[in-house]
Amino acid sequence: MPALEDPFARTPRNQVPPLVGHNTVTGDAALVDAVRAQAGDDAEAVLSSLAAVGELGGSAEAREHGMLANQHEPVFRPVDRFGNRVDEVDYHPSWHWLMDKSVSNGLAGSAWADDGPSPHVRRAVGSIAWSAIEPGHGCPASMTYAAVPALRADPNIAAELTPGLTSRSYDFGLRPTAEKNGLLAGMSMTEKQGGSDVRSNTTVATPQSDGSYRLTGHKWFTSAPMNDIFLTLAQAPGGLTCFVLRRVLPDGSRNSLRIVRLKDKLGNRANASSELEYDGAHGIRLGDEGAGVRTIIEMVASTRLDCVLGSAALMRRTVAEASWHAAHRSAFGGVLADKPAMSNVLADLAVESEAATQLGIRLARAVDEADDPAQRAFRRISLPVAKFWVCKRTSFHVAEALEVLGGNGYVEESGMPMLFRESPLNSIWEGSGNVNALDVLRVLQRNPEGVDVWRDEVDAADTPELRDGVDEVLKIIANITDPEGAQYVARWLAARMAVLLQASLLVRNAPAAVADAFLVSRVLGQGAGVFGTLPAGVDTAAIVRRATPVIP
Repeated sequence: MPALEDPFARTPRNQVPPLVGHNTVTGDAALVDAVRAQAGDDAEAVLSSLAAVGELGGSAEAREHGMLANQHEPVFRPVDRFGNRVDEVDYHPSWHWLMDKSVSNGLAGSAWADDGPSPHVRRAVGSIAWSAIEPGHGCPASMTYAAVPALRADPNIAAELTPGLTSRSYDFGLRPTAEKNGLLAGMSMTEKQGGSDVRSNTTVATPQSDGSYRLTGHKWFTSAPMNDIFLTLAQAPGGLTCFVLRRVLPDGSRNSLRIVRLKDKLGNRANASSELEYDGAHGIRLGDEGAGVRTIIEMVASTRLDCVLGSAALMRRTVAEASWHAAHRSAFGGVLADKPAMSNVLADLAVESEAATQLGIRLARAVDEADDPAQRAFRRISLPVAKFWVCKRTSFHVAEALEVLGGNGYVEESGMPMLFRESPLNSIWEGSGNVNALDVLRVLQRNPEGVDVWRDEVDAADTPELRDGVDEVLKIIANITDPEGAQYVARWLAARMAVLLQASLLVRNAPAAVADAFLVSRVLGQGAGVFGTLPAGVDTAAIVRRATPVIP
């Protein structure tokens, strides 16, 4: 009879070592291959410039700060100790640490002013490697990035604010923008009666004699209310219009933005999403009256890109956590990762993640090459396609990765619950699934060249399975004869177009094992609809080895 283990032994056995010490950029083979595919001759310079970000991203220090920022949520402070209205939000020091690292490493707005190689690809790669440490702080960084192209609607406003928004200095605190070394931007569009239907907004903008406006209304969602400027929509005499609101006016007084409450959210808990009231708030018009949606659309496009990147980041981290756990945990007589059923699950998760990563970096390249009309057209059609599909797949993906860790993954200290709670957000932010699927239809109707550039990108892989898929999509588009029928198939179109696009990117840029697994399961439909159902013949062991983090 074997000797019984001491039940009070102080050293636990068969527990997984912490996943720290890996480089989340240069140590991630899928991410490296995506950079080499999309940055071309710039790839090694991009990777070299992000090596320090990757080293920090895999550190115990970053992991601890991410957990602390998530655990210690922001606190709304409506008045100071003397009773004066201040409308401020207090954050945990770990939030400021994360924000400082993000901004100083060029993951906020600096790509628009960066004269280095492939600046938007660089930022996208850094965001994927960094943001999932604590996803909430990616929101103000994203909005700051997205505000810069929108401000170009008014050259004078852009000239004044862009240097601060593209700065690599994190300068927290409510002060006039001219006194700060770096600025952060927010966005405040939705209202309680309309949600995504921003044209139904009721906030009123009243013109003033000096050319400014006074805004009065209630905004249902405003993230990061301590940021320095906000782009917002309001009804001016000429119709729905875009405005820039400063949190602090040039004379040092607080603008009339009142925080009603902070939202108690499912996830993204470190970020202070809020409701605001404008009580005659001072605003500067951005673009023409009545052109509010057209003016702010560039900000929406950039934040949609970050939704795709944020979801890809969640997938990459959860694949790393799951594969690391399975590589160091034994059960049923062997290492978990070597068990056929587990190998199938891990490989399927890795394939999904790599497809999302490739598509996100490809979209960032289109921003770098925005002077090319074909790249602009590709971005216009592929952003809503990717936003719909990648973000929607993320919750399913993260849940399966959490399950790999079993009960350990259900415990907060593993970090997986934080990631799971975050997983639905990007599918909701900047338009939920239906909004993006219908936007795909809008592009197909208004910009027919979008179909051509999408088809050219898929056809670049020159694979029979993809040619058949393209023909199927084109046939569906050609047979759409009425608006209701188009809406009925919108989600199918967005999903299928995304899968074919991802498959083409993997065939051209990933190892054969990864591309073949994606083709057979997603394009040919030989998977069963849940992760871990890759058909026989897929080299799951090679895919899992590629996805498992390596600590030097």
